[in-house]
Amino acid sequence: MTVKIAPSILSADIMNLERDVRAADRAGADVFHIDMMDGNFVPNMSFSPSVVEGMRRVTDKPLDIHMMMENPDAYIKPVIDAGADTVLIHAESTQHIYRSIDLVKSYGARAGVVVNPGTPLETVKELFPIIDQILVMTVNPGFGGQKFISGMTKKIQRLDQLRQTAADDNFEIEVDGGINADTISQCARAGADIFVAGSYLFNGENGLNKRIEDIRSLAVEAKQ
Repeated sequence: MTVKIAPSILSADIMNLERDVRAADRAGADVFHIDMMDGNFVPNMSFSPSVVEGMRRVTDKPLDIHMMMENPDAYIKPVIDAGADTVLIHAESTQHIYRSIDLVKSYGARAGVVVNPGTPLETVKELFPIIDQILVMTVNPGFGGQKFISGMTKKIQRLDQLRQTAADDNFEIEVDGGINADTISQCARAGADIFVAGSYLFNGENGLNKRIEDIRSLAVEAKQ
């Protein structure tokens, strides 16, 4: 699968969000990653469907919605109506993850499940044939700028092995948390396809163009 770079707008300048989204789009972003947090499932709050709608007006790139909230089903239709392309749901956030996945697909979007650092892959393995994407958290969810948890590389590798052994498992593997020039190669070698980067891209000194180009090159090289 190809390498996709997904800037996380949680690390963008909230007072200049349109500016940063347009800049990342021009710099070669493949996907935009939008965190929706309710302050209950994780100890932070962030974007709403109205932000998704606003972003849809300024970029044609796919919008990747990471729902970190209790009762995610209540927000599935609003975010898809606002322009979401993929909706990612934590298995622990709902008692009926199959129903949530079906709901996303019924509204015409791609569906994915999120695996926290402490979540065994076995708890979501049965979902593999019906999902489009799995997001492996490489930090504890809720805040940007955290340090990459090195043990997650083995989890990514194991997930890729499981994907390769089943003919009907064609999901993409996404990684989120502490992704930068020092960590992206190991994730790519382990089998990741989509790389969410926030602080590294938006808070760097060399500019978005150079940083996106650099980490993309590192990921592509690691996959060869």
